[in-house]
Amino acid sequence: MTGFGAADGNVGGVLVSVELRSVNHRFFNPSIKLPGALSRWEPEVREALRQRIARGHVTVSARIDRPESSAPVIDEVAFAARAAALTALQQRHGLGGTVDVATVLRMPDVIRSLDPEAEEEGTAEELVAVVNAAASSLLSAREAEGARLANVVRERLLAIEVAVARIAARSPLRVVAHREKLREAVRDLLDGAAIDEQRLAQEIALLAERIDVGEEIDRFGSHLAGFRETLALAPDSGVGKRLGFLLQELLREANTTGSKANDATMQNDVVLVKEELERVREQVENLE
Repeated sequence: MTGFGAADGNVGGVLVSVELRSVNHRFFNPSIKLPGALSRWEPEVREALRQRIARGHVTVSARIDRPESSAPVIDEVAFAARAAALTALQQRHGLGGTVDVATVLRMPDVIRSLDPEAEEEGTAEELVAVVNAAASSLLSAREAEGARLANVVRERLLAIEVAVARIAARSPLRVVAHREKLREAVRDLLDGAAIDEQRLAQEIALLAERIDVGEEIDRFGSHLAGFRETLALAPDSGVGKRLGFLLQELLREANTTGSKANDATMQNDVVLVKEELERVREQVENLE
């Protein structure tokens, strides 16, 4: 699910700002980008997020907001050493171009904080507290989106229920139509001879059993009710996996119904059901 969350907090003697962004993903897939001074606590940040977020590609970015008095400065000794080393390499290997300021500034330890000890005083717990605050903001945004998606899914479920109701109403009429076709075919084959009504009744019973979709309709109703109940309850463990399972069951019933239908009107509704199930699947993948 998509969402954004941000929070600020003190880690040691500096202010740290954390931003979380999430996009859809079937599993929890974090991408964590921390400043060098905080990178040693990446495992703790990852675990804290895993405890709060079950699904989604989550990007974590953090920055250290230093006061002006501790703004980064250029270490001129390190700058001169790096520039001299680059110039020597350029001359030794006959390389073209010039050694510019931007290249030297990007090298390690050329830019440093006036108060590096402030960044060393923090703890993993302080950073995790800021991350959890940002995660709470993110989850609030995701909950709002989840409510909107749930309404979209309910609309699709209603369309499926209407189509299933039409299939259920058509099913007995289809049996009658097949029975009459079978009687007509037998009459044509016998060419006026007497019909064995008992044998014909047995064949009609077998035909009705082969094309009966009553069990499939009942299971459709049960799975759709379970789907709506899951959306309404929204357990803390999340609804995505359970809804995914129910979707598989609904698709199985649709396929079985389609194989038994042998009727253009029912087949049209089966196709409609499958189309709506695919739309639901696309939305369910976005739900945690």
